[in-house]
Amino acid sequence: MDAKPESAEQGIEPRVLARRIGERRRQLGVGEMDLATRVGMAPRYLQHVLDAGPDFDRGGYVRIAAALDMTYEELLEGRVDLPPDQEDPADRPVLVRLTESECWDSLGTHGLGRVALPVAPAPAVVPVNYAVDAHTIAYRTAPGTTADPPQDVAMSFQADWFDEQLRQGWSVLITGSPEHVGDPEAAGRLAELATEPWTGRDAPLWIRLRPGKVTGRRVTTI
Repeated sequence: MDAKPESAEQGIEPRVLARRIGERRRQLGVGEMDLATRVGMAPRYLQHVLDAGPDFDRGGYVRIAAALDMTYEELLEGRVDLPPDQEDPADRPVLVRLTESECWDSLGTHGLGRVALPVAPAPAVVPVNYAVDAHTIAYRTAPGTTADPPQDVAMSFQADWFDEQLRQGWSVLITGSPEHVGDPEAAGRLAELATEPWTGRDAPLWIRLRPGKVTGRRVTTI
């Protein structure tokens, strides 16, 4: 029996589409409330649709695309038609400094990032599944591994996102000091916020990075 063909929606992370929709809104000057009105959704339900992805409400995404002057396929694939008064994004890239609040908004509640640690013989960069908790970054690892740093060192965390079709994206860099999360209640709350580590191995130790400095950049078009 032939395998069922994969739909266009499969494999697309909801947060990728949500960010694509956000960039398109900014291009057109459409606010969040305006978009909710255009698609006939309550703002809270619209946010739920964006969090859940098109598999939850495909018709809702079709209406969102139409409200942003796109086809459903263009929304999924990342193609957009810019307003008449704007040039091609490849011709007018702009690097914008993010505020600290915008940095945290870009990171969302969880995702995939990297931590940079001062180990011998050279600094190490390790991918981690992170969670954002009260303006701190938390991730879990196995005790004694590279991602389990001494608590008296300085370390960095970096995450980014880029849409090749739109030629837009962002990058956030956080420097600070790590600490072990020993409280079981706090560790349980973090486990609810984050996804399972992609490595699939046992990672019982939570590390929290308390920021000393938060910076970010966004590549957009004008």
